[in-house]
Amino acid sequence: MAELGLNEHHQNEVINYMRFARSKRGLRLKTVDSCFQDLKESRLVEDTFTIDEVSEVLNGLQAVVHSEVESELINTAYTNVLLLRQLFAQAEKWYLKLQTDISELENRELLEQVAEFEKAEITSSNKKPILDVTKPKLAPLNEGGTAELLNKEILRLQEENEKLKSRLKTIEIQATNALDEKSKLEKALQDLQLDQGNQKDFIKAQDLSNLENTVAALKSEFQKTLNDKTENQKSLEENLATAKHDLLRVQEQLHMAEKQELEKKFQQTAAYRNMKEILTKKNDQIKDLRKRLAQYEPED
Repeated sequence: MAELGLNEHHQNEVINYMRFARSKRGLRLKTVDSCFQDLKESRLVEDTFTIDEVSEVLNGLQAVVHSEVESELINTAYTNVLLLRQLFAQAEKWYLKLQTDISELENRELLEQVAEFEKAEITSSNKKPILDVTKPKLAPLNEGGTAELLNKEILRLQEENEKLKSRLKTIEIQATNALDEKSKLEKALQDLQLDQGNQKDFIKAQDLSNLENTVAALKSEFQKTLNDKTENQKSLEENLATAKHDLLRVQEQLHMAEKQELEKKFQQTAAYRNMKEILTKKNDQIKDLRKRLAQYEPED
């Protein structure tokens, strides 16, 4: 590795550019020197000058030197752009993206390193014999060999990428259709659950109404029996209290069923079967009480 941290080929390229820049710099310096020389020969022909004449001469010289220096700086910037353009164009053919660090252009240590490299190159070039070497041009990258293989690989990868994009698009369409179908099924399930809930509410309300009617009938029968037979009042009151407790228990079971049986049919619950059994038992008790009361009724 050389002083600039480059391989031999790139170092030679840097040396060629530095020689080019040095020759352009020498030409511009000669142009500046000629400006002063022309001024001496054309204007400094008298022995004495006034302040105004000296100012005029210096202003004219300043304008000429300013123009030459500005032109050289602009030309140098454009030359650097063309050099970067060559490098970037060559990198793009290999599908590479180069990056530059502008802040390194003002790194004093690196600038001094380049200056030392140029001095060493000038010294070594003065010692070496001058050879007529034809300057090589940038090798074309669009011809056979490695570049052709690279281009084929890139084309293959691009085709594979297109296939993957097409497959991804198909999968996205299938996923969208699946989500739509899922939304439809969820809506249908919600509608079905709502219908079942309405049916459950109707059945519960109907059963509760029947139970209330039964209790009301028991109460009416109890009142009638109480008026006829006072000796059975205590037994009937106990039966009525039991019936009320059963009603409260059934109502509590119905209330619990509303919370726990949202996804089951109401007909399959234990509360419904218990309620039917209780009603059957109460009807049997009422029939038994009526028979017993009929035995104690006095004959007219």
